[in-house]
Amino acid sequence: MGHWLMDHWDPGHQRLLWFFLGLVIAFVLIRISVRMIRAKVRWWPGNLTPGGTHIHHVVFGVVAMMLGGVIGLAVPDDAGDWRLWSAGLFGVGTALVLDEFALILHLQDVYWSEDGRTSVDAVFAAVAVAGLLILGLNPLSFFDVTLWRDDHSLGARTVVVLAAVATLMLAVVVLLKGKVWTGLVGMFITPLLFVGAIRLSRPHAPWARWRYSDRPRKMHRALERERRLRRPVVQGKLWLQHVIAGEPHFPDDVEVDQQLDREIHAAPAPPERATAKGEAA
Repeated sequence: MGHWLMDHWDPGHQRLLWFFLGLVIAFVLIRISVRMIRAKVRWWPGNLTPGGTHIHHVVFGVVAMMLGGVIGLAVPDDAGDWRLWSAGLFGVGTALVLDEFALILHLQDVYWSEDGRTSVDAVFAAVAVAGLLILGLNPLSFFDVTLWRDDHSLGARTVVVLAAVATLMLAVVVLLKGKVWTGLVGMFITPLLFVGAIRLSRPHAPWARWRYSDRPRKMHRALERERRLRRPVVQGKLWLQHVIAGEPHFPDDVEVDQQLDREIHAAPAPPERATAKGEAA
């Protein structure tokens, strides 16, 4: 396989593909393993608990990432398959680490809780970014990056820097509007950033709290959009997370509506201004 890739792809894309394959395969296998352990299948190896200490697979992930990274840095450029294998090993380690991202974030074992779904989100994001890079898309891709390499004039460099800053500012606006995936993918497909920046904020996002607090109609529209458009997407995501991560249970429409009612409230009407006569009095 390595020789076939050598003939068809440049070295960077070869290593990216091996990293991607290591990431996806290791994540699928570790999720199968933890589901088997949770189901207490007799013939499946259980958790490693030497001396009563549960060794989480994030430990093996860190070791694999270190080995993959060091090998990739140490071997010469013409080492061929060694660099591919090191990229694959780094992908395996990344999968093991990100699968317990929630453990690192919360500093407690929340693997099977609602907070544990953060790990699945982290893996989804890593797979998406790696996949977009393999497809040949690059961050800040709306401007011609060859301009930076081929034209060293001050004007060309200024254009590239300003374009990059503008793209990053758009991405920040999109993220503040609560559209994480639009912001992430938009860094590779820039028109998505313009769409995300123009459209309404999600009602629970910082942008809505800052900008819609005195605009109840806009907050109401954002809430209705969340119910009508976002709920099917969120339910699909929760279903996929449920398939991969197991419990907690998949909420129905009533639970989703109740959660929205608890978290999102229409902004109050602005207070009436005092009349000039009242102010004078």
